[in-house]
Amino acid sequence: MTGLSDSFQRPIDYLRISVTDRCNLRCLYCMPPQGITLMPRSDILRYEEIGAIAQAAAELGISKVRLTGGEPLVRAELLRLVRLLSRIEGIDDLSLTSNGVLLKRYAAPLKEAGLRRVNVSLDTLKRERYLELTRRDRLGDVLDGIEAARKAGLDPVKINMVVMRGINDDEVPDFARLTIE
Repeated sequence: MTGLSDSFQRPIDYLRISVTDRCNLRCLYCMPPQGITLMPRSDILRYEEIGAIAQAAAELGISKVRLTGGEPLVRAELLRLVRLLSRIEGIDDLSLTSNGVLLKRYAAPLKEAGLRRVNVSLDTLKRERYLELTRRDRLGDVLDGIEAARKAGLDPVKINMVVMRGINDDEVPDFARLTIE
């Protein structure tokens, strides 16, 4: 154990690593339509640097690592980072949070590289609404990505939904059914 705890005295045994500020969506609540000023690539940690940080964290008792972004799957050679992190002694849970757009292509290789599970951010199951919320028509890709993750053995596949009053709150029962099925 790390000896660290949050304000509710829960032990902290996890590390979230944002591997990029880039994203292939433009969600209304996350990014303006024109995008954001991106960090220069030279300011983003190299995979070896991320690995060194994760190694040090593991030596302090961190046992879970979650890769986030932006959208982590847009970062070049992410599989190399997953392989690197999956080999660190003491890291027993390596996961990824994704918008799911590229997950169909990467689910099986991510599993083979050592990823254990995935969280997919999805705020609607309605195509027109998805287009409005993300400014992209990619709902089919996300649903295919969720299925590919399940088939690849990433377990569990969790879905993160931002419930917004008057926008998508009518879909909560649909999401509940999706998780049961």
